[in-house]
Formats: sequence, structure tokens, C-alpha cells
Amino acid sequence: MIKKGCLFAATAAGMTCLPAAADSTLGAGVWANYRYVVDDARDEETFGDFADEALILYADGESDDPDQAWSYSAELRIGPGSFTDPANNSTGSRFTLHKAWVGFGLGEQHRLVVGKSQVPFAWKTVNFWPGDGLQAGYGDQMDVGLKLESSTPIGYQLAYYHADDWGETSTDTVDDNGHWGSSTTYRKVQTLVGNVDVPVGDQHSVSLSAQAGRLQSLVPMTEQAVDGSHQAIALHYHGEFERWYIKAEFIHASRKLPDGYLASTTGLPEEVVNQRAGFELGYREGRWFWYLDAHAAMPDTDGSTADTVYSYSPGLSYDYGPGWIYVEYLGQTGFVDRNGQVGEGDFDALYVSMDFYL
Repeated sequence: MIKKGCLFAATAAGMTCLPAAADSTLGAGVWANYRYVVDDARDEETFGDFADEALILYADGESDDPDQAWSYSAELRIGPGSFTDPANNSTGSRFTLHKAWVGFGLGEQHRLVVGKSQVPFAWKTVNFWPGDGLQAGYGDQMDVGLKLESSTPIGYQLAYYHADDWGETSTDTVDDNGHWGSSTTYRKVQTLVGNVDVPVGDQHSVSLSAQAGRLQSLVPMTEQAVDGSHQAIALHYHGEFERWYIKAEFIHASRKLPDGYLASTTGLPEEVVNQRAGFELGYREGRWFWYLDAHAAMPDTDGSTADTVYSYSPGLSYDYGPGWIYVEYLGQTGFVDRNGQVGEGDFDALYVSMDFYL
């Protein structure tokens, strides 16, 4: 996943000689990460590892002609730090198109986006090294389909996503951390999404997001029927206070697992239901940025024995010029699995990451 807030800086480099009617850029970046897992026997011996290296290529552009308003954006990630899973992606390797879309202007206040783009649902965490907390599939979603965007005073987005990744069996493993099935269980398809942003004063907004779609069984040697479903609704807030900002969200989510998948595995609930709550606090001072992401997940599935679980990720970043340095900590008392089911389990880790963009 791109560093939050870094994309536009990353793509501002590498101007190419293209027609005057287009403002286009090509860019490249590299990132890597140090991780130390607390209470892990191996890391206690080795003092952690440097890993998750990746090369990222960007292409962005837009028309300067108001009569032919178009834009495009693509991001290719290559390497272990691309956050894609060869067993569940469309390439079968450690590279993937994280996004690739073309936008068509529909008047001054509307745009139609075609391709793999950001799902307009709730908000995503500051950075991806500690992960998406307990948003778990409802944070940084990038799906393939159509999206209508508006820049009216009350902003809204409406979208239809045919699938959550390229290909016939892949699932979006890049940034949702494998929370939508797998290539041998099921995947998310045929999803409608909507979001409305209502300004409340100059520096505050309240938003409502909703999505509903279907789940396709991918169990080998069985009928790959589209007979499961998923729904979610989110109420979220964003406020600015000079150098400070605050985000908060509440999500209710449910999914009915496909019949073919249920028949192939014992012990699965037919319907998975839970709620998520999230909070983010940030403070900017010059090149420094301090932040805290915190989440809770409340299981509401019949038969679940898990209690409410929590995650927190305090961190800071420094803009040193061509890139950013991040220092972050992740603490979790539980997790959300590929079926959206909440479980208990402790995990603590320290991350130090660094990137630069050409």
C-alpha cells in the first residue's frame, strides 16, 4: 500500500515529454522495513529483521483540455514488500497492479472512474506496516469496477465493483491483508458501494458509507456458484483542529458464506456478524507527524466465544526530503480472519520503515 499522504509527492517526479494537452508524470519508489516481534523467540535471538523490500512504479496524468477531461493512475509493486500473496493473486508471483484506473470528466463536478480504484467506504489507517488494525477488509480496499465521484458541496460516491481483484479466482491480498476469502474458498464479487460526505462547518464532516454484494465459491472441483452475500455500513467523522486532526468510525458488517464453501469445511458459521470501532488522532509540526490508530472488534456471530478485541498503533514519521521514515508500534489482543470472524490472540511488534521516491 502507498504511504498515506505520500502518493502525490511520489508521483510528482519524473516528468515526461508528452503533448501539451496532458499533464502526466512517471515515478518510482523503493521501500523496506525493519520488524521486531515482541516475545518471539527467533527475534529475541536475531534482534529482528530487515525485509519487505519493494520497487514501486507509478503513472499518473490528466488532461488540460476542459472539453476532453480525462485522468489516469496506476501503481505496480514488485518484491516481497508489495504485500501481495502469490497463492491468492492474479500473477502467481510477488508483483501486482495495486491500482489501475482511467477517469472521465462528466461536467465540472463529476467523474467516472473505470478500473481498479479505491472503494469509497469509511477511511484507512495512517500507514500499512502495522496493518489495517481491526478494520480488516474495510479499510484500504482496492476493487475492480466503476465509480462515480462528485465534488458537490455534499460530496458523494457511487460504485459497482465486479470483483475485488483481477482475474477469475484472485482476491485482493495487497492491502486488505487477506480478509476476503482466498483462491480456494471464496471471493467478493458484484458489490454496490455508496458514500456521502456532509460538511459540518469548515473543518468537520460526517459521512455514511454502505456496501452490499455477493460472494462466489471457489472451492476446487465443485460448482463455483455465486450464492453468498456480504453487507456493511459505516458512520464516520473527520475533524481538523489547526495542527491536529481526528477520525472516528463505527462499522457493522456481516457476510453469509457460500454454500459450497460451507459444505467443504466443518465448524463454520453460516453467517458471520460483528461490529468494528476505530479512532485516529494525528498532529503535524513541520516535517514531523505523530499519530495513533486504535480499533476494537466486537464479535456478534452465533456460537462465537471470543470477547471484544483491541488494537493500537502509535507512531511518528519524518519527511526527510525524498521520502519518509516511520517508527511504529503495533499491539493487538485479537484478529479478524479470512471469513471476517473475530478471534483472540496477542501480538506486539515494532516497525521502522524507510522509503524514497525518484
